[in-house]
Amino acid sequence: MQKVVMYSKDYCPYCARAEALLRQRGVTDIEKIQIDREPAQRDAMIERTGRRTVPQIFIGDTHVGGCDDLQALDRAGGLLPLLNG
Repeated sequence: MQKVVMYSKDYCPYCARAEALLRQRGVTDIEKIQIDREPAQRDAMIERTGRRTVPQIFIGDTHVGGCDDLQALDRAGGLLPLLNG
């Protein structure tokens, strides 16, 4: 299974939804980068993604986007193949 990295914040309902969907699809290890706890990581996230909102999700080297993007990818049948590499 591909490595999953998620930029997130505490008390973020979209982050919680994205994590729940990933867990439902079999992901057991999510590297969470808390941008509210590590402010320098916010700048790194913006530079890496061009976006300012959380969550920002990477599966392997692929930037999936946010929660809505992840859900759309799953509905289109693309999430599991991406997770499985």
